[in-house]
Amino acid sequence: MDGTIRANIKPGMLVNIILKKDQRSGALTEGIVQDLLTSAPKHHRGIKVRLEDGQIGRVQEIIDENNI
Repeated sequence: MDGTIRANIKPGMLVNIILKKDQRSGALTEGIVQDLLTSAPKHHRGIKVRLEDGQIGRVQEIIDENNI
């Protein structure tokens, strides 16, 4: 599913995000969405979220869209 569309992402979903410090390397961080931080319906680099562990980044992949 597309991580650039806000409607596709819900709290509790398992996702891969890219942290600001990892944008050059492209390293992804896996976690569960706690909050959606982007208010726009779409963002070309990915919707910004806060994970349950407090890390903030942009969604690159939605791993489990059934975990709502």
